[in-house]
Amino acid sequence: MKKLCLPVLSLFLIICLSPQLLKAQDDDFIRQPPRRVILTKHTRSDSDPQQVHISLVGKDHMRVSWVTDSKHGKSVVEYGKAPGKYNGKATGEDTSYKYFFYSSGKIHHVTIGPLEPATIYYYRCGGSEQEFSFKTPPQKLPLEFAVAGDLGQTEWTNATLEHIGSIDYDVLLLPGDLSYADTHQPLWDSFGRIVEPYASKRPWMVTEGNHEIESFPIIYPTGFKAYNARWRMPYQESGSTSNLYYSFEVAGTHVIMLGSYVEFDAESDQYRWLQADLAKIDRKKTPWVVVLLHAPWYNTNTAHQGEGESMRKAMEELLYNARVDVVFAGHVHAYERFVS
Repeated sequence: MKKLCLPVLSLFLIICLSPQLLKAQDDDFIRQPPRRVILTKHTRSDSDPQQVHISLVGKDHMRVSWVTDSKHGKSVVEYGKAPGKYNGKATGEDTSYKYFFYSSGKIHHVTIGPLEPATIYYYRCGGSEQEFSFKTPPQKLPLEFAVAGDLGQTEWTNATLEHIGSIDYDVLLLPGDLSYADTHQPLWDSFGRIVEPYASKRPWMVTEGNHEIESFPIIYPTGFKAYNARWRMPYQESGSTSNLYYSFEVAGTHVIMLGSYVEFDAESDQYRWLQADLAKIDRKKTPWVVVLLHAPWYNTNTAHQGEGESMRKAMEELLYNARVDVVFAGHVHAYERFVS
């Protein structure tokens, strides 16, 4: 675990998530053995919200997402600044998906706001009596991010989530590999339940990793079916046409979430979007520019070297010319940093 404190932007990095690494005397890292997968069971009624998580939408709105087993649950969120007192109400939409013999519950997405910065809000989903709360990020710097990648749902995950829960961060950034479901869809539900105590209290902004692809020739050729249905990010608000890459701004920081597993060459939609997105940034108003992606462009792990090279060749110059401050990647389950 490493804490990096910058003048006006604080980044709390959760490193070596699944499994963790230990520093050896010869300066090599030793990978600890994997630990068992934790399956978090559903203990609520079919109509009660589960897997609740929130994400930022624009400068003063929040998207609340959750799942109900009942197909009759309403996509409604009531919210307010005092427990049990809800003077705000918003209606959203729902979706669901099928993956071979698996049918998801009803997945709800509701955008609420406008919200005041640095304020605690209390909310309930779908008319349920269960109350949740979250704190909105500040309007101006300083700002604190928690950055965690390759989360999974093992005993290592529990340790990582405890670290995350021990700090009063503003926004969590997750550069891919969420549930490690790998086509076993009930693991998506289990993951949603294990992170709910954290993801319902602070906005979690994510991008996809290789474990989210879940493609299958002919039947599911494009992949990302579960990821796109469950973890909807504010891509449209940033001018993107895909949930797999987008950007957002919070408290003087422009965050760009790139997709390592969608076309990125100079003729691609992602490349053209990134070019346009970088051109819009006003560094006087947003002095920090942070980029996240899953497959690192530089790393010393021989098992993964070269996996991000094509994307690096295509996009690195764009980031360099835009004077991006820092790039975070996941995938290799190790902590490395490069400073030029």
